[in-house]
This record gives sequence, structure tokens and C-alpha cells, in this order.
Amino acid sequence: MTNITHSQLIDYLLGMYEYSSEAIFFFDKNNTLLNLNPVAEEILESEALEAMLQGKEKSICLSCKGYTNTEDLVTCQNCYFLNPQQDFSSFQVYLETKGKGVLPYTASFHTIDKDEGINVFILRNLTKQLETQETLFRNTTIKQIIKAQEDERKRISRELHDGVAQEILSSLVDIRVMKYLKDPEDVAQKVKHIETSLTRLLDEIRSMSVELRPSSLDDLGIEAAFRSHFKWIEKNYGLIVHYNHEIKGKRFNSEIETVVYRICQEAILNALKYADVDEIFVHLYEKENKLILDLKDQGNGFDVINRVSRGTGLGLFGMKERAELVKGTFSINSSVGKGTEVHLEVPL
Repeated sequence: MTNITHSQLIDYLLGMYEYSSEAIFFFDKNNTLLNLNPVAEEILESEALEAMLQGKEKSICLSCKGYTNTEDLVTCQNCYFLNPQQDFSSFQVYLETKGKGVLPYTASFHTIDKDEGINVFILRNLTKQLETQETLFRNTTIKQIIKAQEDERKRISRELHDGVAQEILSSLVDIRVMKYLKDPEDVAQKVKHIETSLTRLLDEIRSMSVELRPSSLDDLGIEAAFRSHFKWIEKNYGLIVHYNHEIKGKRFNSEIETVVYRICQEAILNALKYADVDEIFVHLYEKENKLILDLKDQGNGFDVINRVSRGTGLGLFGMKERAELVKGTFSINSSVGKGTEVHLEVPL
């Protein structure tokens, strides 16, 4: 390590203070501003800057909108200014800035002179970092969505080929054979066989149609669509859905009905895949000008915080995204061995 003189060190520190990209503030034990560097001056609104330069107590509050702790994204409780003895070596804070609105900063607030009670407050703009993370998250999510769409198309294609196409081919062969049959009894038997095959084909197409988008949702509304879907679930999978509703056939905005239906559909599909249950409870009702959907099962459950993604991992993400489309709130309460509760609230 190259030795430098005390004078050189002071010059370096002063240069860092003057030309740093970080905003640096010095406060005394009464939280009165002692000094700030040029970057700090640039980011502050004139009213806040003037109050701080005049030495007004807690003038930083004119700019600070709160910080992030373990309970809230933005809060002023147990403020870093009021509790400097706590560990505020690294945290996130939101400031009202000059011409750019409220921006996120990574911050450090700590004492540099215990005898005099001098504290330093250092800020680094997080906007670019968060934009990078958001872009990465968006790109990753888009790739997952595209993969999920392609997987769904493969599934539908496979069902069309293995089910619908095979049934049509079988019926076509039977019709061609009929041209060579002489005995009326053989013809009648072949017609019966074709009729059975086409009935089976019709049921399969209806099932696929309901799975893609039920006509009852558009024609009769969410309540009727649920009844139809739950009967189909019970018939095809054996899962009993205890459906309780209190909307009496009322219709809602088409987008809201679609979101509620899809979230319920996805939640039941997850229960079928992972919960290992024979029944699920669904409650649809209106309260305080909100449409509310509750689903409960007594199945395997999972650790919500340390969840290990199974399948595409887009199920829960998709439900949350759908809820946000209609300004709704979506939550899941679950723990291992104690079942799962899904709660959706959509403002009307």
C-alpha cells in the first residue's frame, strides 16, 4: 500500500465530498444541518434546502417521505433521525426531489463523532438500479409467459390430435365402410357406433371450449359460469366444490367477471395438482361495494414465504397480475399441512 500524508488524505476526502455522486449531509446532535455537498443541494426542493440551510430542526422532513423497514415499504415510525442508536448503516429511503418527484435512495445514517453527536447522512440514487431490476424481471417474466403459452398450445394441439382428430378419423372410416355393407342390421350397428363416437367427440369439444372460455360467463354471468365449471370439475376430476354465493344472479363488468373466474379457475387447478384434497370451499359475495371471492381447502398447504416453485411458477404470479388489472387485491394464506386460503377483493 502506498503511503500518503495526512494532508493528502484530507485533500482526497474533501475531493470525494465535493465531487461524489452521492449526496452527503452532516447533522449535529439536534439534527440541525451543519453542511452538505453539491449533489445534496441539487436534489433538494428549494423550500427544503432553504429550511435546512437556515438550520431549522428536522428540516429534512420537508423532503423525506419515509423509509423502508421490515413492516412497511414507506414509513416514518422509528425514524432514523429519532433513533440513531439503531442500525441504520444501510436502508432505503424516499425523497421528494427537485423536478423529479419522489425517488428511492439507498441510505446510510450513522454517528462519526460520539462526543459531539455528529451524524452523517449519505444517499445514493437507486432509480437506475431499480429500473435495471425491473427490466430484468419483466424480460424474465415475458419469457416465462411465452413458454407457458407455448406449453398450453402444445397441450391443446395434442388434445386435438389425440382426441378430436382420432374420433373424426374413426367416424370417417366407419362411414366409408358403410358403403360396402349390404345387411341392414350391420348398417344400423355401424350407424350406432358412429353416433356414439360423434357424441363422445361433441363432449370432448365442449369440455375444451369450457376450459378455454365458457359461453355461460358471457351469456349468464359469473354465478352461472361457476356452477357450470364446478359441475365439470366434479365430473372430470372428482373434486367436490362447495359453492356458496350471495350475488343472486347479479351481473358485473365483463372484465371483472373474467378476472374473478380465471383466478378461481387457477386456484382450483392448483388445489387439484398440489393440495391432495377431495373437496374445496368457494364463497362469492358482495360487501362494501366490493366483489369478494374466498377459496379454502384443508390440503397439503405450502410455505408462502419460502415457496418452492412447481410447474411454470406463473400460477400465483398470474392471479396477482389479473387482480391488479381491475385494481383488486389478491392474497394467499397457507402453511404446510394446514391447507390454503385464497382471498380476492375487487372494487366495483
